[in-house]
Amino acid sequence: MSTPVQDGRWRPTLDRPALVALLLGLAGVGYRLVLTLLTLPASNSDEATFGLAALHIAAARDRPVFLYGQRYMGMLESYLAAPLIGLAGPSWPVLRLPLLALYALFLWLMYRLTRRLFSPWFAVLVVGLLALGSERVVRDQLTVVGGRPEVKPAVVAMLLIAVALAERRVRHRWLATGLFGLLAGVSLWSDWLIVPYLLVAGLLLVWAAPRDLVGWPGVLLVAGFLLGVSPMIKDNLVAPDGQDSLSVFREISTKAGTPPPWSDRLRGGLLEGVPLASGLCPMDGCARWQQWFGLLYPVLLVAAAVAAAVAYRRAAHRADRVRAVAQLALVAGATLTLLAYVRSPLAATDPLGNSRYLSVLQISLPAVLWPLWLAAVRTRRGAAGTADRPRRGGGAAARSLGGAVAVAALVALTGIALAATGRFVAEAGSLRAEERHARELADAVRGAGLREVYGDYWTCNRLIFNTGETVVCGVLDGNLTPGQNRYPAYWKRAGRADRPGYVLAVGSSAERGLRRLLGDQADAAMVTEVGGYRVYHPEAAVRPWR
Repeated sequence: MSTPVQDGRWRPTLDRPALVALLLGLAGVGYRLVLTLLTLPASNSDEATFGLAALHIAAARDRPVFLYGQRYMGMLESYLAAPLIGLAGPSWPVLRLPLLALYALFLWLMYRLTRRLFSPWFAVLVVGLLALGSERVVRDQLTVVGGRPEVKPAVVAMLLIAVALAERRVRHRWLATGLFGLLAGVSLWSDWLIVPYLLVAGLLLVWAAPRDLVGWPGVLLVAGFLLGVSPMIKDNLVAPDGQDSLSVFREISTKAGTPPPWSDRLRGGLLEGVPLASGLCPMDGCARWQQWFGLLYPVLLVAAAVAAAVAYRRAAHRADRVRAVAQLALVAGATLTLLAYVRSPLAATDPLGNSRYLSVLQISLPAVLWPLWLAAVRTRRGAAGTADRPRRGGGAAARSLGGAVAVAALVALTGIALAATGRFVAEAGSLRAEERHARELADAVRGAGLREVYGDYWTCNRLIFNTGETVVCGVLDGNLTPGQNRYPAYWKRAGRADRPGYVLAVGSSAERGLRRLLGDQADAAMVTEVGGYRVYHPEAAVRPWR
């Protein structure tokens, strides 16, 4: 991809696959830039918590390690957004801009990895599929809810480093091993869901470049890892009993009661989770005709493993063996991730809400689709080579049929992903309306002169971020008792207010309870109704939990 010029220097140039991939990548980034500017997908209080943390970091008020209220989700995304938030103020597009940059980096790295391990035009196909984006896929890429947007490019970079070290293409090898360790440490702090891929990337490095793990390169590898994971180590050393990251993560990964049968977990993981995470279904679930890729996925993993093993046995050079082992690493990462997901009861009890945990499978997309690409390409070449020769029985017919099925599968996958992207674009108006109502609600609360209010979880932190903390909100549940208050300072400030307001969904159990407590004064206490919410400001504080 570089050519010499007359002055003797080498300058980069793009061959045809690289140029097509660049155009597709720019289309994917441009599509997501428009969505970012329009705040699509719509924001929520989980994302607002990261935004508020970025606000606190920018103002030097706090240095959080984990998401407020829990001890397992790292806050790297808040630190990345903090300089922009500090400069431009709280804004959803500003908060999401670093994730757009991470997506662009992921796309570029995936092209590099796919081209290195497989083939140039296959890398173009992978980039084209990753450029598409249903609501589920884009939500995982652009909303600031922790972990996945940053760990995916980190793992791909680690795999590229391991392959480059094995092929002796790295000039500063010590720095490369140190960077590998740093990326692994930061990824572990940021999101534990990436552990299967960290494991296979580490094994690939040990196999591919064992000499680079001896002496000072090995010291730099360990030092980089410890530096990256140091925020988590420091926090866990002072965490109360049962509040360390491992204990908290184990608790949320299990569910009380009888575990769902494996059949339900496999159904939720394969038939719902995989198609959703692959961008083939809308957020409300997969139709039966969209679930075929989930059934095909484990078959493709086995086929990819076989293809990599065969390539390893036939390899004549070390570089070919390295690429085959790296392909096996991608297969192993996807397999371990999928097994960890279906092992959890959440795969059966809420497959739609938890399919986001499979978004890291995008890292293994090249390995998963490679058997289909091979079948399609070999059949085409075979057909071209035998066009002028008589047929040789059923073997050629079987290969032709297999190639036709592979082509149909790739075309169907692309078409369904494109349709899911189109559906998301078509539904953008309703999502924009939801975001507009949230802003109108924030303006109404602030315009009413309220500075301390109570509301439900999905209202409070979003309201606080939309008002730039000029309004704070204490979280109540449906029984008007304290709910999930991630940042205790807001609850304490609302508790000190003489006349706090209430922002409650129309007809919710919390609103009905408040109206019962207010009695005849309920209508007089209501300030306004906007976007499906009613704002109340009683003459005296109403705190039944006290």
